[in-house]
Amino acid sequence: MPKTMIEPFRIKSVEPIRMTTRAERERLLEAARLNVFQLRAEDVLIDWLTDSGTGAMSARQWGAIMEGDESYAGARSFFRLEKVIQDITGMQHFVPTHQGRAAEKVLFTAVCKKGDLVPSNCHFDTTRANLEYVGVEALDCVIAEGLEPATIHPFKGNIDLERVEALLKKEGARIPFGMITVTNNTGGGQPVAMANIRAYAALLKKYGKPLVMDVCRFAENAMFIKMRESGYENTSVRAIAQEMFSYADGATMSAKKDGMVNIGGFIVLRSDEWLDEVRNDLIMMEGFPTYGGMAGRDLEALAVGLEEGLDEDYLRYRLRTAEYLGEKLDAAGVGFVKPTGGHAVYIDAKTVLPDMPVAHYPAWALCNALYLEGGIRGVEVGSMMFGRHLEDGTETFHSMELVRLAFPRRMYTQSHFDYAAEVIADVKQKAASIRGVKITKQPKFLRHFTVQCAWA
Repeated sequence: MPKTMIEPFRIKSVEPIRMTTRAERERLLEAARLNVFQLRAEDVLIDWLTDSGTGAMSARQWGAIMEGDESYAGARSFFRLEKVIQDITGMQHFVPTHQGRAAEKVLFTAVCKKGDLVPSNCHFDTTRANLEYVGVEALDCVIAEGLEPATIHPFKGNIDLERVEALLKKEGARIPFGMITVTNNTGGGQPVAMANIRAYAALLKKYGKPLVMDVCRFAENAMFIKMRESGYENTSVRAIAQEMFSYADGATMSAKKDGMVNIGGFIVLRSDEWLDEVRNDLIMMEGFPTYGGMAGRDLEALAVGLEEGLDEDYLRYRLRTAEYLGEKLDAAGVGFVKPTGGHAVYIDAKTVLPDMPVAHYPAWALCNALYLEGGIRGVEVGSMMFGRHLEDGTETFHSMELVRLAFPRRMYTQSHFDYAAEVIADVKQKAASIRGVKITKQPKFLRHFTVQCAWA
């Protein structure tokens, strides 16, 4: 059998990429205040800023869009999607939102209060911001290996159960629920083992606390379990996903990831304990409970996308793609979070810029360098994203300085990945010339989206 893994799809529609020069990119980055978020998409050659809502939909999904029922209340598209979600999650109550951060906002507003504490393996940026916005402490409790980029561990997204139990004993009154993210985006797209999910759910139950899962990449996590966890080799990805959900009391999802759509999200709940408050807040923030900020056509596309996202041929290809780029970076001597995750490769900026002070934001600097060298847009997952500007004017810094290259689903081909590997290798060779940055203007929350910088 051939060793080359091909894309398990054919291309039916194409979009041109505008080729830019180094001189153009220097001018464009300066105009963007050294923040790649502020670049126009047309000025980016390979856009790996995020895998959220950026993928290509299938012919079946485009066909489903034409069947969307745009009724304000009780649309048939809602009930079709509800049935798919109930089958996958096993949870009765489905509440649609326009995207994942809206699901977080609605749920946390309904359930949390100021002074609460919510543990997770790692809270990503919007989750943390939505918790902190309502006065909740968001605490990361990933296992130690999850904070060590070079360490090999099959499930680096696992939550530290001993630490969580100590927290439940000491701060239990402050904890409305426990969270876990599958896969663990902040820590390199690393999977969480079924055994860890099961044990975490049992631990929370022991202390009378529900488990809420962030499941935007649940299918990728299920595939990792099939490939890496003993006893699941012959279990279907769908059955693995169903077991994962069986341990949860609720979940939030940005459907723009493993839902294979460009917009959409939802909350699912096993019981009706929180349902009234959640639906009331939904109506205030998003819309009526049978559309929740989504058009009927988007509900239809998501119903198809959730099924397609569980296809094992597709998942095998997707995980192998990240692994392929990782092999290229290894050969070039570029450090990254190992083993590679599902949706992205996370470059360890400290291995490329070992002498750059953290106060000059090395991961941010590396992001800028990748754009200048080859028109590649990634995202910093480091001190710009997770550091804090304190009231006394000082800064806190993150434990890791990563550049996430997140791959839109069904969009880029092998030659794009080969080109990217060459660009990254060239950047490493020119590391001595890469400049750090200093912050000139920043907002209070989620500063990385709109921060303005100058060369340090």
